[in-house]
Amino acid sequence: MFRIGYKASAEQFGAKELLRYAVMAEKVGMDSVWVSDHFQPWRHTGGQAPFSLAWLGALGASTERVLMGTSVLTPTFRYHPSIVAQAFATLGSLFPGRVALGIGTGESLNEVPSSGLAWPDQKERTARFKEAFDLIKKLWSGERLTFQGQFYKTENATIYDRPEKSVPIYVAGAGPFMAKFAGQNAEGFICTSGKQPELYSDTLLPNVNQGLEKAGKPLDSIDRLIEMKVSFDTDLDRARNDTRFWGALALKPDEKVNVEDPLEMERLADALPVERATESGRT
Repeated sequence: MFRIGYKASAEQFGAKELLRYAVMAEKVGMDSVWVSDHFQPWRHTGGQAPFSLAWLGALGASTERVLMGTSVLTPTFRYHPSIVAQAFATLGSLFPGRVALGIGTGESLNEVPSSGLAWPDQKERTARFKEAFDLIKKLWSGERLTFQGQFYKTENATIYDRPEKSVPIYVAGAGPFMAKFAGQNAEGFICTSGKQPELYSDTLLPNVNQGLEKAGKPLDSIDRLIEMKVSFDTDLDRARNDTRFWGALALKPDEKVNVEDPLEMERLADALPVERATESGRT
């Protein structure tokens, strides 16, 4: 089933303005609203970063039917997995059947400035993610949980307020491992646009399907989401120039790795020619 949702880009709009757009999205017939969970925006000038969990509560109280979720939240550094489990169990209790938890392995832009931690390599980030995923699931299904993991621990922990049906988890990924993990373990898979078509047709979607097959689940039992940023204007030049706000998304991984300062990210993005900036979306 094909559905269209609204990506509430919290890096560009303040909490109140973003809430108005999200309410409007429901009114015009969109099916879902997904909000980014950034501690810092992609650029300092004009950037925003409202707290996604508080904002989702306001969105739920202001709407009636749209599915609401994070795209995406990192449950491994700024947040302990048990706090993520508690937060989304509460949201799921308040708005039954309307909440999803979208999670990923994170970016240093958000995790390092808020905590002062040393940013680990991808291997550790993935290991933390898998353990956090497991812990959240256990907290939603049991009581008085004592968990002894490599990275996280709980002692007699109970999530007291939780919905009758657990909140679905959507896993974000840009490579084969996370795609397969999503298919095997999650209720949804999230990816972003702007990459070569072969990444989706030859890597991501086949690995989602492999994960589903390994888990013995039907191929249509998981949602597959793709985020697409669009710049529209009747003036083509303006539409192209407006993509500059999101120019950081056009930077290659090696161009922005370990860049944790929005001012520096802004400088790198603004140095790109407009043709590169438009790769962050569609005009």
